[in-house]
Amino acid sequence: MLVRAPATSANLGPGFDCAAVAFDLWNELEVTEGEGVLVEGEGAGELAQDDTNLAVRAYALLADPVGKRFRFGNRIPLERGLGSSAAAIALGLAAAGRERPLPELLAAGLELESHADNLAAALLGGMTLAVAGRAFRIAESLPLAPVAVVPRERTSTEASRRALPASLDHADAAVTAGRAALLGAAAVAGDAELFALALHDRLHEPYRPSAVLASVRADLPDGAAGATLSGSGPTVIVWAHDSTGCAAGLRERFPGHDVIELRVSPRGAL
Repeated sequence: MLVRAPATSANLGPGFDCAAVAFDLWNELEVTEGEGVLVEGEGAGELAQDDTNLAVRAYALLADPVGKRFRFGNRIPLERGLGSSAAAIALGLAAAGRERPLPELLAAGLELESHADNLAAALLGGMTLAVAGRAFRIAESLPLAPVAVVPRERTSTEASRRALPASLDHADAAVTAGRAALLGAAAVAGDAELFALALHDRLHEPYRPSAVLASVRADLPDGAAGATLSGSGPTVIVWAHDSTGCAAGLRERFPGHDVIELRVSPRGAL
């Protein structure tokens, strides 16, 4: 059996802990009869190569991994805000329970990943909303193209979440709620202008400082319409009308970072 799961970007602008999008950048898992775990590509020599591997643990939630050999081909960078952990969980769930309904898979995955936004996008593809333990794909594509600026340093999601305040000013919450509603409407309508207007956030981005995000927003490169922090960072997604021209400008501005032209994937692991 061969399954694939996409990279994702969660906390999409004002969509903290609910909105995410899947990208055409994939990790793969081949499950065959045998024994052992082999990791190739991103995380080789670093990720667990035994039954403590996150994807194998996800598989074990739905099926017995004994007598199976797991071979991974990873392309999603680790701890960069591109959903590598969610992709691992989605791979295990899809391999063990492809015929099971989405609510069952999502509930099982939440035993390993407490936030459903990345996992929803990894399973379903497109732009998704995860609300009250349920997942919905609201759009197969988005009106602007994503370009990722991927720093070399890593970010701990757990540490980044600890930096968030316990409470917020009511005005900040109200502004973000309005932008979140606009984000969903823009995605469904395929309206680039509305989507760009929706991208600012006051719930999490101000408490996760990013020099890249600040630089891009202060001086948008040619072809760009806005930018968001991907997950808890450090990757920044620049949303562009012209991804090729935008990527060229970003490579010139950030020579020490990887700049990747991406596409929204309408498909997930299922």
